[in-house]
Amino acid sequence: MRSKGFLGILVVILLVGFVGCAGCGTYNGLVAQDERVEKSWADVEAQYQRRADLIPNLVTTVRATANFEQETLESVTNARTRATSINISADDLGDVEKMTEFMAAQEQLSQSLGRLIAVAEAYPQLTATEAFRDLQAQLEGTENRIATARRDYNNAVRSYNTVTRSFPSNIIAGIFNFDRRQPFEADAGSEKAPAVELDA
Repeated sequence: MRSKGFLGILVVILLVGFVGCAGCGTYNGLVAQDERVEKSWADVEAQYQRRADLIPNLVTTVRATANFEQETLESVTNARTRATSINISADDLGDVEKMTEFMAAQEQLSQSLGRLIAVAEAYPQLTATEAFRDLQAQLEGTENRIATARRDYNNAVRSYNTVTRSFPSNIIAGIFNFDRRQPFEADAGSEKAPAVELDA
């Protein structure tokens, strides 16, 4: 009789130990996924900062080289100011409203830069300068880096969200408040190809 009681206690201890080890492994996996998301977000922010740092040089070069359309320059400057004034911390990555506001500000800056580059091509003396060409190439490279950083961030978020929603890790995620993170999403209407009009 005593051996059955001892065996029962041993089974319970082993079961609790097994569940505890599995829980620790799941928790550590969630922490690793969370850190990957935060690192990916830091990479996105670094690319946005690089772009923001290039814009004053671009505006100065354009202003110095051509009698340029002031409205276009102001649009770029204002969009840069708005984009750099919205700060997202790693804790805000699950906040849909803050992420939407941040993405909208960055998209507005991208559009303003696109208009600046398009209008600048009407000024041959501007597009012929080496400084403008260098800045344009750097901005294009930065936009590519931003796209890559966003893709890497979305991959990290997808992986993290999958783990936090899958059983049994969702139990540990719920206990320790590993909340869902917000990925970058395409802007409304971006699935439609833009109309290209060439003047005859």
